[in-house]
Amino acid sequence: MNKTLKLPVGIEDFQEIRRLGFYYIDKTKLIEQLLEQWGKVNLFTRPRRFGKTLNMSMLRCFFEIGTDKTLFDNLYKDFCEEYMGKFPVVFLTMKGVEGNTFEKAKAKLSKLVALEAERFCFLKNSDRLTDNEKERYKALIRIKDGKYSMDVDVLISSLQTLSQLLYKHYDQKVIILIDEYDVPLDKAFQHGYYQEIVSL
Repeated sequence: MNKTLKLPVGIEDFQEIRRLGFYYIDKTKLIEQLLEQWGKVNLFTRPRRFGKTLNMSMLRCFFEIGTDKTLFDNLYKDFCEEYMGKFPVVFLTMKGVEGNTFEKAKAKLSKLVALEAERFCFLKNSDRLTDNEKERYKALIRIKDGKYSMDVDVLISSLQTLSQLLYKHYDQKVIILIDEYDVPLDKAFQHGYYQEIVSL
């Protein structure tokens, strides 16, 4: 008798779906298509509820160094070995970057970037980085008065800085995944600080 799988209602995390045995429609062929039609930047503009977040979560799980390869058991993976688990991956979802003022939105973005940067805390002690580069990393995760406190100039270049440091540490190109990139822009437009957030 076949076991009935649960439907992953409201679950957008690939790892959670695979580990907890939810029903999953295999979309891993998307990875092969991305690799074959390689682009420096890829933009997915599908409609809402199309599975973009789940697909980005799948991409992270596939490419990230140290990935659990068993997550892809019994899925399409003819192309796996060359690319699976070989890249540092930075993954940000912007859906919580909002506020009725620019300062509030900027604070949420700073926290989001800092929390992602903290996943790579080994950079503080990396023997492949100079002391100056380690200080640049620490500026991404600086806390002041109990809150993440990133200077605006540091925030503006934060993804570039983090990807440069990861590249130097691993000697491997970095994959950056950004989900819900339009949410901060939409909220800024609604609350009257669109130009400031676009500049940021």
